[in-house]
Amino acid sequence: MKFVILTGMSGAGKSTAIKMMEDIGYYCVDNLPIALVEKFVELADLHNSELQKVAVGIDIRNGQALEELDEVLEHLKNEGKSFEILFLDAEDSVLVKRYKETRRNHPLSGGERIEKGIEMEREQLAFLKERADYIIDTSQLLTRELKAEISKIFEKNQDYKNLFITILSFGFKYGIPVDSDLVFDVRFLPNPYYVEGLRYKNGNDKEIQDYVLQYKEAHEFLDKLEDMLQFLIPNYIIEGKNRLVISVGCTGGKHRSVTLANELYKRLEKNKEYGIKIEHRDIDKDAKRK
Repeated sequence: MKFVILTGMSGAGKSTAIKMMEDIGYYCVDNLPIALVEKFVELADLHNSELQKVAVGIDIRNGQALEELDEVLEHLKNEGKSFEILFLDAEDSVLVKRYKETRRNHPLSGGERIEKGIEMEREQLAFLKERADYIIDTSQLLTRELKAEISKIFEKNQDYKNLFITILSFGFKYGIPVDSDLVFDVRFLPNPYYVEGLRYKNGNDKEIQDYVLQYKEAHEFLDKLEDMLQFLIPNYIIEGKNRLVISVGCTGGKHRSVTLANELYKRLEKNKEYGIKIEHRDIDKDAKRK
């Protein structure tokens, strides 16, 4: 039997993930009391059981009983029972925003601010995050992207490293993305904005790509950046980093940054040791077409 414990921060997408696990054939039980975990595993693991794939949701709703889970998991391990832990996380600012949008209270906040409840929850779930086999940061993930990551792990059985990379193009005139981990300025390249017929196109158009990539400096930049990232990414994985935002900026975020972000994505997506996606934050701002 394949047994998965699905846990993580409130508001990080556990309910959605449970439904996704059901869609790929898992028998799912949400908010299972800690006192029933061992008995549930025992029943599900019977030789005549039809349950081959089981996922249980365990989180802060268990209250003080959550403290007993570490001992329960250690006992299961000593009994030779195999299990995997999927931990869903998100940035505090994202969690606060989600709670405000749904007008719900955090289960630990009581009369305090939502931020206080999140802080307390992180402390109480720290041991589970340390034990986790898979950590998915949903801060910047769309529902379909979360589904793809879960499918990769539990349906396709692909090796999974707990790092998800976002390559983000942006315009400096609109500000540097606040969630950036690495920022690169490509304003050293000639700007297509000043070329007749190119101003109202963007880096997804072949004309812009041809213009930007005609310069050897663009290729040298990509080569050097790729080489640096090939060094950094494995070390980020070793250190347990689970989200990396690589931001590439030009003046308006429409031409040079989009082109080079696309090229960088093509180079990095071949590596299956991490998840990766690309976004163009400012490509449609002040958009005008002739």
